[in-house]
Amino acid sequence: MSAARSTGTWAETAVARFLQANGYPHAERRALAGQADRGDIAGIPGLVIEVKNEKAMRLAEYLDEAHAEARNAGAALAVAWHKRRKKGSPGEWYVTMDGWDFLALLDAWTYARLEDMSDAH
Repeated sequence: MSAARSTGTWAETAVARFLQANGYPHAERRALAGQADRGDIAGIPGLVIEVKNEKAMRLAEYLDEAHAEARNAGAALAVAWHKRRKKGSPGEWYVTMDGWDFLALLDAWTYARLEDMSDAH
């Protein structure tokens, strides 16, 4: 295995384990699928996660790749989860999305909060 693939595998595994430990027990690394790739992390319906562990950040490329993979997967949301220098935990890394995906996430979160508030009455 090449050094680049090894660092990528390490980051993907770290993100999957972080998600599992924080309420997403079905999160797992997805096998490579070439042209039909559907993201690096599986197990969260409707979401594609593209994991990156590179010295230089290329956010536009990461998001373009995540969106192409979301189309392949039929997923509504796409994010790039990328390692932050000198930070070992994925909880301290960056998660990047475009404004459309952020709006969809915000709408879902706001709707869930409104539902919780109406259930309390």
